[in-house]
Amino acid sequence: MFHLTYRSYHRPFVQPLQTHHGAWKIRDGIIVQLTNEADQVGWGEIAPVPAFGSETYEQALAFCQGCSEKITLEEILAIPPELSACRFGFAAAWETLSDRHPLTPHPLTPHPPTPLLPDASSTSRLLPTGAAALQAWRPLWQQGARTFKWKIGVASWSEEVQILEQLMAALPAEVSLRLDANGGLSEAETLQWLHQCDRHSIEFLEQPLPPDQFDTMLRLSQPFQTPIALDESVATFDQLQACYTRGWRGIFVVKAAIAGFPFQLRDFCQQHSVDVVWSSVFETAIAQSFIQQSLIHPLQQSLIHPLQHSLIKPRAIGFGVNHWFTDDWHLLSPEQLWQNL
Repeated sequence: MFHLTYRSYHRPFVQPLQTHHGAWKIRDGIIVQLTNEADQVGWGEIAPVPAFGSETYEQALAFCQGCSEKITLEEILAIPPELSACRFGFAAAWETLSDRHPLTPHPLTPHPPTPLLPDASSTSRLLPTGAAALQAWRPLWQQGARTFKWKIGVASWSEEVQILEQLMAALPAEVSLRLDANGGLSEAETLQWLHQCDRHSIEFLEQPLPPDQFDTMLRLSQPFQTPIALDESVATFDQLQACYTRGWRGIFVVKAAIAGFPFQLRDFCQQHSVDVVWSSVFETAIAQSFIQQSLIHPLQQSLIHPLQHSLIKPRAIGFGVNHWFTDDWHLLSPEQLWQNL
């Protein structure tokens, strides 16, 4: 039995995030606090992204409001799959109170008292869409960033290709660039972009087509040097499982904060040694630290066989998003952040 408290947050972006799904101006979310009988506190975060198939912020808030002040582990495990961000937030808060999850043999690392800041060189930084990317990469490069992601499918093909040419001419040779279409391309446009990607040695093309065109993406992933990565197609744990079952052995861009129960995700990745790029949904340091400490680090440590290391390429995690906010929340401990809400 745990005592439940929660607080909402509303973080405006420095500038609206433009994607194929539209303009995103404010990141709304909920911080969850669970306290056990020994007065130990566990922290979790609910950061929905309905455009990716999770619940809305309003639905998540309604679920929290419907919970009593006392909640059991059984009630947490009974959260329905359509509330995938709630599943993650509540389970993360519970896991930070536990040394070992009862449903899995894998030990957990205790949640750190302060946020973990990944090394800049191992983190992919998100650039603004359009021509703004041509200047935005420079200060991030000076901070140590060596991997960038640029969203496409927002402007016209000719305009974006022209910007890509300029961007690739300006970027240092050791930089990796990822392109993310958020499912906004047609099959013909995907072919055009894959040819461009091969010309410029792009690391991967992320989610070119909508999730319902899985078979087409599977077919198009074969003849090109540039791999296709699934993102919206694998937003939840059930979707990830389904795509793997249907034959996807390429890159999975996993947004753990909306995928559902973290222990299910951790076990699946350990069992199948999938090629994962961990990606942010603009969550706070509470969720980011949990994902690094309880998912990324244990999974990296589990790759003890040399063959696993040779098959799975280390990839920069997609947590380079904190520069999209004006606050310093990424530097705060959970307790400090809680007091700011």
